Amino acid sequence: MTDLERVSTGLGEECGVFGAYDMDGRDVAPSIYYGLFALQHRGQESCGIAVTDTEGKRRFLSRKGLGHVNEVFHEGTLEELKGNLGVGHVRYSTAGGTRVENAQPLVINYVKGALAIAHNGNLVNAIELRKELEYTGAIFQTTIDSEVIAYHIARERLNSRTAEEAVKRAMKKIRGAYALVISSPRKMIGARDPFGLKPLCIGRRDNTYFLASESCAITAVDAEFVRDVLPGEIVTITADGIASDMSMAMPEEKQARCIFEYIYFARTDSRIDGVEVYHARILAGRALAESFPVEADLVVGVPDSGLVAAKGYSEYSGIPYGMAFHKNSYVGRTFIKPKQSDRESSVKIKLNVIPEVVRGKRIVMVDDSIVRGTTCANIIRMLKSAGATEVHVRISSPPFLYPCYFGTDVPSNEQLIAHSHTTEQIREMIGADTLGYMEIDKLKNMVGDLKYCDACFTGNYPMEVPGEDISHAFE
Repeated sequence: MTDLERVSTGLGEECGVFGAYDMDGRDVAPSIYYGLFALQHRGQESCGIAVTDTEGKRRFLSRKGLGHVNEVFHEGTLEELKGNLGVGHVRYSTAGGTRVENAQPLVINYVKGALAIAHNGNLVNAIELRKELEYTGAIFQTTIDSEVIAYHIARERLNSRTAEEAVKRAMKKIRGAYALVISSPRKMIGARDPFGLKPLCIGRRDNTYFLASESCAITAVDAEFVRDVLPGEIVTITADGIASDMSMAMPEEKQARCIFEYIYFARTDSRIDGVEVYHARILAGRALAESFPVEADLVVGVPDSGLVAAKGYSEYSGIPYGMAFHKNSYVGRTFIKPKQSDRESSVKIKLNVIPEVVRGKRIVMVDDSIVRGTTCANIIRMLKSAGATEVHVRISSPPFLYPCYFGTDVPSNEQLIAHSHTTEQIREMIGADTLGYMEIDKLKNMVGDLKYCDACFTGNYPMEVPGEDISHAFE
């Protein structure tokens, strides 16, 4: 996520992980590049690729840097990354700062060899684990909890028969949300936290296997989606095929997938745990129309994650659906507007209203969330300045009331507008004619029988969480 997008949405995205193992010995760096490109929406601060040759010297070659995938990598750098097994990562910093040292994958060399690790998520016990390691002599090169995971895997490997056994032993110590893609010199390992908070899936193209945060990245490399990695599952991919270890799994009723993957994070064309993201957002829009009907002339969505929910609202209500905004897709890292006073101009750089679409009309505007309220207020002003006579706001998530400790950059309570204001007060503050949030009990409509985490709305965390914000604990 660019600094501008953080200003514009008020919400930080997660990270994306991708791995590839070509059993025929061909270089995988180009495939990892395209996989990361498809996951760019999950992290835009830094990226990296690490590869190894399973038949050669079995050392890792890596490149990582700050910026988008196409800024860090080009044809020449990809050609230098020779190897048929590798992992990649795109990062948005939910823990640790924006610096090149914190870019992933992490490559560690230790007495048993080497590992490359890419991680999406946050640990809730990272601070205590890090202190424990420091007191036994560990020296950290980064400020991210992913390095804590790497250290524990490396230490457990000293007393483990295999790398996957070391991963399992490390999983018994770490608590929180994680999807891991790990490469040893001869195998690729994927691991998902027992709650299933972070997504991870498997793909295959001929004799090449893939692991990815979302199925859209599997499609991007022209591979076939095989299945999701199950909550608590460790999959090991070797020349002999795929092996599964479910010993870390927990009962299904305790699983807690992040509901915001379906509301906002995931790309619209992805499929996570059997649920099509597009369909989930259509159902969210229909639920909003059912709960908060209104007389209006046009339903519009705020790009990008509000668009499909707006279509669902339109289908249920019978109010026509229209495109009221032009989104500038070429806003890069140049436009940095970190101050509150600059937020309005930042929104106008990113979004513009199409006046002839909204002039003289009563508008239903659908968006995925309201965090601080500033962005929503600016967009409503833009719509009314362009001639909209009424703006009725519908939000496809419930009000944010609690911080997230699992990798979603939901701000602290003091910054959450819903934490200290009623819905009516928020409506007045943003200038909407009416305001309706998704009702808590209707979230299940989006995902059917899947168990999910809605702690940022309810405060019902699936595990014990720290009593303080840990997102910048290591900086």
